Amino acid sequence: MLEALKSKWRLLVLRGVAAVLFGVLAFTWPGITLTTLILFFAVYAALDGVFALVTGLEAPKDTPGRGSLILRGLIGIAAGVIAFSYPRITVVSLLYLIGAWAIFCGGVEIAGAFLLRNELTNELLLVIAGGLSILFGVLMFLNPSAGALSVVWLIGGYAIAYGIMLLTLAIKLKRLGGDLRTVTGNLTGSLGR
Repeated sequence: MLEALKSKWRLLVLRGVAAVLFGVLAFTWPGITLTTLILFFAVYAALDGVFALVTGLEAPKDTPGRGSLILRGLIGIAAGVIAFSYPRITVVSLLYLIGAWAIFCGGVEIAGAFLLRNELTNELLLVIAGGLSILFGVLMFLNPSAGALSVVWLIGGYAIAYGIMLLTLAIKLKRLGGDLRTVTGNLTGSLGR
């Protein structure tokens, strides 16, 4: 799993940038309509799902956590398609959809951190990202009748925080991949002499 993540760090960057952009849009256009918010969420969830699915499908078949990454991708794509197909759903339905999606994704991220705890030195970042996702999902279920503006800001804040966590993880994975190439190259060079 770690090898698959290290080789796909660019996808984590794209997911992180998409999350931050989604959050910034939510803050810069707080008066957007519910339909626009749903469409923003649909695009984000679908893109996030595609990136997770690609990472899972391209991982070696015996990689721990590969199945959960594929499932997370499929659920993200499904959430995006459902939100895009029914843009006039009520605020409560949207919040439940987003809440369920965030709770599931958070659970998968925390499970992934535990699977990688022996291979990744900063798995705490993945646990924190998963915890933020679950907390956000629970908040969506506890207060489904919140005003549209507060919902937009809550979603925007979550998206920015989550995106920053993904970007931080991507940078750490890129460095880890580079460190391994350096060690391997030095070892190979030493053996060849």
